[in-house]
Amino acid sequence: MSPKANAKKPASEDPNVTQAFHAFESGLRAMQEHKFDKARAAFEKLVGGPDTQLADRARVFLAACARQAERPSQQFKTAEEHYDYAVSLINAGDYIGAREHLDKILKQNSKSDFAIYGLAALECLTGHVEDSLKRLEEALHINPAMRFQARNDSDFQNLAEDPRFTELLYPDPDAQSDETLESLNQ
Repeated sequence: MSPKANAKKPASEDPNVTQAFHAFESGLRAMQEHKFDKARAAFEKLVGGPDTQLADRARVFLAACARQAERPSQQFKTAEEHYDYAVSLINAGDYIGAREHLDKILKQNSKSDFAIYGLAALECLTGHVEDSLKRLEEALHINPAMRFQARNDSDFQNLAEDPRFTELLYPDPDAQSDETLESLNQ
């Protein structure tokens, strides 16, 4: 018998290995999309498979899927409770998650002053000064009383020396009364 007849196919050419890698990638993608049931199904196919390294990795990810399934779903009774959760994510450094939750609040109510304010703080913390100033101005337009909160909010520390920030928080009272008179005359 020739040596070629007894040789195994390389792993890259073995259709079973290729299929296992595709299942693993599918499971990872599903986890990234927070589709843990779909991910679990993909990883379960790999546990009894011939590739022990892939099976071991699949077990680790299966455990992660199980932990996610045990978590209670996030149900918020009020928008304020949802906002508090978003703020906790900001404080934990999960800016992406916080943005997602603040955006959800704004989808429900586009004039939510506290959600817009939260996005202004988040923009400032992530170094997006211009966006932060725009959001803050929008929030203050809806609820001018938020000026007092913003004056003492350490999330706006990066803007403390910016004159535009100061103008937003300490508006000229004469300019405001002129604007009020103008709007009444129109």
